[in-house]
Amino acid sequence: MREPDFSSAPRPLWRDLLQPAVIVGALGYFVDIYDLTLFMTVREKSLGPLKDGGLGLESLISGAPWYKDLLSWQMAGMLLGGIFFGILGDRMGRLTTLFGSILLYSIANIANGMVDTFEAYAAWRFIAGIGLAGELGGCIALVSETLSKERRGYGTALVATVGVFGAVVAGFMAEQVDAIGAVFGTAGWRMSYFIGGGLGLALLAMRIGVHESGMFQHAKESTDVGSVARGNFLALFTNRERFTRYARCVLIGLPTWFMIGILVQRAATVFAPAAGIQGEKVQTNWAVAAFYLGLTFGDLASGIASQLLESRKKVVGAFLLFSLLCVGVYLYGADGWTTAGYYRLIFLMGFGMGYWALFVTIAAEQFGTNLRATVATTVPNFARGSLVLLTFCFTMLIGTKEAPNYAPSTAGLILGVVCFSAAFLALWKMDETYGKDLDYQEKK
Repeated sequence: MREPDFSSAPRPLWRDLLQPAVIVGALGYFVDIYDLTLFMTVREKSLGPLKDGGLGLESLISGAPWYKDLLSWQMAGMLLGGIFFGILGDRMGRLTTLFGSILLYSIANIANGMVDTFEAYAAWRFIAGIGLAGELGGCIALVSETLSKERRGYGTALVATVGVFGAVVAGFMAEQVDAIGAVFGTAGWRMSYFIGGGLGLALLAMRIGVHESGMFQHAKESTDVGSVARGNFLALFTNRERFTRYARCVLIGLPTWFMIGILVQRAATVFAPAAGIQGEKVQTNWAVAAFYLGLTFGDLASGIASQLLESRKKVVGAFLLFSLLCVGVYLYGADGWTTAGYYRLIFLMGFGMGYWALFVTIAAEQFGTNLRATVATTVPNFARGSLVLLTFCFTMLIGTKEAPNYAPSTAGLILGVVCFSAAFLALWKMDETYGKDLDYQEKK
């Protein structure tokens, strides 16, 4: 009897998703997000014990100058780090970016656990931001170039889903580290940074067996004189059509960090008190954890939906509409809610931001191999870095206690209209990239 021929049978999806590039990429992004959101979960506990605690605690006050917001320092570092590691990823390789970024932010987080002044805290958050900038773009570029064009959406969704769960763990650990720190005779918030840095260093050993992208190796060996030089960041601005593609990628991500950086980070100190939330006081670490728990499910849902519908744009548009609805309720419809109901609303806002994985995947799919890491790394970090400008605008809009301008909800509405309008316009003009062949290079 003749044996059946399985040579043409399709490769099982689970085998694609369990290869080292995807698994280690997902774990790397997990540690990245854990460390990225760590400050938001421990900032209230960590600012008081500083020698200049008065200066540090002032950053928690509504209307404090933007330069006293440590998250803005971290995001400023991510702006610079995105450019540096993006160029490095296209010139030296995706793995070089992943190794360098995780080493830098791991060291910076350990150093953050040792600071005693606000200035030192800000400096190390800035350095940590530079390191944190390289992880996501490098992972997405590597996974996109490793998996087939029909399945890369599943891979990037898995990376993002596992990764953003790191923020949930960070929020949970913020409640547990006090006991852990007591065992070692150190403050819980300091132990949080030590744990984050230790996780990053441990991950370095896991990356030894991961191979470089075949597409990158092919592009590196190419002698096509008509192509843009690998990692030429300025090439994104010297061609009108290329710059337009790039700007659209950045703009569709603006609502993401408006929600997490302005609305959720200030839930406990600004928006919940203004809404008169009933019951226990809203805690920042649980608000952040609720948001990222929703984001975990949202990333998974958006990734699967884009594969089933064979469209990135339709799914991103749907998630933007859902997010807009949630933001409207958050600003004007949550008055008198219970704390539990408020957390559920923040969870739904996080789910709406679940197009984050598609946002970065779209950016990687819009450009050729010689600029892919540069774009995939800088685009999400420019979206994150927009928080510096958004924070400045928010503080200007609400004013100070002595000279108030707008109510927090009104200030949030103004910024929300700008961010969501820009995102919808950019998405409308953007090309669909589902199933696009990525093995090509950008031409001069």
